[in-house]
Amino acid sequence: MRKSILAVTVLALPLLAARPAAAQQPGAMGQSVEFTAQVVDLSCKLQANLSGDSHRQCAQVCADAGIPLALLGQDGTLYIPLTEGMPGKSQNDRLRPHAEHTVRVKGKVVERAGLKGIILESVTM
Repeated sequence: MRKSILAVTVLALPLLAARPAAAQQPGAMGQSVEFTAQVVDLSCKLQANLSGDSHRQCAQVCADAGIPLALLGQDGTLYIPLTEGMPGKSQNDRLRPHAEHTVRVKGKVVERAGLKGIILESVTM
């Protein structure tokens, strides 16, 4: 009996210890947000700082090639678009028509290891 109680206690401790850490992480539980952002392709934005209307067609070609599109908030925060499911499905098809445009985004923010993602609920111009 004592061994059973000890085993349950030992197994439960890591779960209890992890819970406060997750609760302290900003956005860890998916805080609902709405904000304005520019749809950018990650490769060109990070490598050459290319963006804007003159870069729209290139961003769409990159999206078709599988390079992820992302959302650049007006405050400079870069969000990776996500879906609820695991593994997540690419959101390029949903964002491609808005490449290099400013959009209104609604969703839930998730933050892990310095990265910010958004589980998209809606994207409108």
